Amino acid sequence: MALPALDSPKWLSTPIAFALGVKSALSSILALVLFGTFIGVGAFAHDTGFTLGWALASTVLVWAGPAQIILISTSHAGVTLLESALAVTISAIRLLPMVVSVLPMLRTPQTKMRQLALPAHLVAVTVWVESFRLLPHVPRERRIAFLNGLGFGLVFLSSVATLIGYGLAASLPPLLAAGILALTPLTFLLSTARNAHKLVDKLALALGLALYPLVQLLQTGVDIMICGLTAGTIAYGVHRIRRRA
Repeated sequence: MALPALDSPKWLSTPIAFALGVKSALSSILALVLFGTFIGVGAFAHDTGFTLGWALASTVLVWAGPAQIILISTSHAGVTLLESALAVTISAIRLLPMVVSVLPMLRTPQTKMRQLALPAHLVAVTVWVESFRLLPHVPRERRIAFLNGLGFGLVFLSSVATLIGYGLAASLPPLLAAGILALTPLTFLLSTARNAHKLVDKLALALGLALYPLVQLLQTGVDIMICGLTAGTIAYGVHRIRRRA
């Protein structure tokens, strides 16, 4: 969807900026991927005995497919609430760099910290990818409203998908449900590759893909984190050396 020009009078209104964010969410190709992913989440919640109300609440409050799967599966396994919360929190740490990279794009000298609380919650993989694509075309003073609309649109769509997946669970083959859940990380990988313009970004991505099969052999349980830190550190080191040369 093409956004209005930066000097368009439409950006003078906060509600219109919010509505444009919602419209951008619903017209994004990534929304289709997200819809399929949360159909899988809803089906998984049904098959593990999670109630529909809690499944929808997890979509709104947790707002991360992998973390929701952890929450649902740990609850089904009978672990304590504290253990489930800890597992979900550890999973959510992966989103912290995304939040840190998006929030500076929203701030103005007049922005208060409380205004960033909701955008920080809404920043997940899809919102992060779309923020870097769309926010440069939004006036800075309307970016918070726009991102809130973008996030709300995607959360609403995901909630509808969770509801549909929960209802379809009886007829959705387990293999198909598992395949649907894989759409988000695959889309994230392709989107990251598309947005990698600098050598440091491309090198980090390539090293991450190359190192993961080797790191997985260690069976540490935190393979992705080790792989990401190693690849990112090497890429950053190469970037610094090239800048000094």
